[in-house]
Amino acid sequence: MAEGALERETGDRKMSAAQKFDVIVAGAGISGLTTAWELHRGGHRVLVLEAQSRPGGAIGTTREAGALVESGPNSMLETSPLIAKLVGEVGLAGERVEANPAAKKRFILRGGRLIPVPTSPGAFFSTPLFSAGTKLGLLREPFIPRHSGASDETVAGFVRRRLGPEFLDYAINPFVAGVYAGDPERLSVKAAFPRLDDLEAKYGSLIRGAILGARERKRNPEKSKQTAAMMSFRDGMQSLTDAIAGRLPAVETGTRIVAYRREADGTFVVSVEGAAGVRELHARALVLAMPADATAAMVERHSRDAAETLRSVPYPPVASVVMVFGRDRVAHPLDGFGFLVPEKEKRRILGTIFSSTLFENRAPADRVVLTTFVGGTRQPELAMQDDASIVATVKAELGQLIGASGDPVAVRVSRWARAIPQYNVGHLDRVARVERLASEQPGLFFCANWRGGISVGDCIKSAYASAERISGFLGAG
Repeated sequence: MAEGALERETGDRKMSAAQKFDVIVAGAGISGLTTAWELHRGGHRVLVLEAQSRPGGAIGTTREAGALVESGPNSMLETSPLIAKLVGEVGLAGERVEANPAAKKRFILRGGRLIPVPTSPGAFFSTPLFSAGTKLGLLREPFIPRHSGASDETVAGFVRRRLGPEFLDYAINPFVAGVYAGDPERLSVKAAFPRLDDLEAKYGSLIRGAILGARERKRNPEKSKQTAAMMSFRDGMQSLTDAIAGRLPAVETGTRIVAYRREADGTFVVSVEGAAGVRELHARALVLAMPADATAAMVERHSRDAAETLRSVPYPPVASVVMVFGRDRVAHPLDGFGFLVPEKEKRRILGTIFSSTLFENRAPADRVVLTTFVGGTRQPELAMQDDASIVATVKAELGQLIGASGDPVAVRVSRWARAIPQYNVGHLDRVARVERLASEQPGLFFCANWRGGISVGDCIKSAYASAERISGFLGAG
């Protein structure tokens, strides 16, 4: 559905102040929309409120110079059967596209060269990405003692302890920058990469866990991010959020929550402000599906501790720069997903996705699409420069690293002043402190990417779990 048509349709569905709902969901990103969809399918009367002019949150798709351009996530991993369930229910099963097999190839920058990430034992022992000492050092990994568990360990500490400093510098550091735009010296391994922590806890070793856990993983319908299929849609990722919003009976954009209170009978009275002015809505349950800082503003009058805890979750700025080049203007074959840049390389970008390679028909045959990320925890100041400076930085870097020359046919800069929540050390304790407020106010629920995972797939799984809890509460009520 086109963005303008969707906005007109959702605008026409605005609710009158007198109406009451089973659930009000604040926030129409993928978390809020999926929660609302599952509750709607369960027979509950749901209203979704979104402060922005369109639903979808960070997910957004446009067209530039005949090419499909994603301003947010370029794809998602099908880590759970719930994802296929959602896609089918909203009528997109025939629109899904799977990643080009070439996308399995990924590059890491080392010494100014893009080196393929090894994907087999043979490739690992022959790659120039790691030294002989690092390769042989992996043989000792099964014999390294487990972490005591007495303290929350950083990702960097975990990797340095089990795999060595070079593996941290040229595998995990760039990977963390690509996923979180974050710093492995600050991220909690338990919160940010729980599977690594689980493998050590259960098997005492990552290598032993990879071998001994193979049969168990094969039986599990949930897939790891390493083995899950990568997918999108023919018209881009916004197809998903548009489809969900278009099938919900009550989605109101351009409306923000001002405050809420909980009455003695358990009813939530939600004050909202939008085109219809300020009014009050009533619901049996309230879902805050917003970023941590926006959630903090909502809960402050109810719990200063929860609000301060939410505000302590860092969100570094990131700029996403999409450039459309003539194919003859880029020397690199672009035969993969893209490349990541280790901090050790001292470059001014975090990495680049070869977007037109990732999925078929993303650009005309004589053009390519490159999506480059700038800033993050590593260099936040670069993401806050003006567009012209950011574009100049990216052009210079791509020129040196993949031989991109001349001016791009089209450029799109998307700047996120608060991009991705950082699951730093102590994050699980912070989430627990915030959840304490929900236990004190039955009917209040939190569902957003500051808890439960940051990827699109993680958000969908977390939303289904939230919907189940909410349905249980409404049923009990």
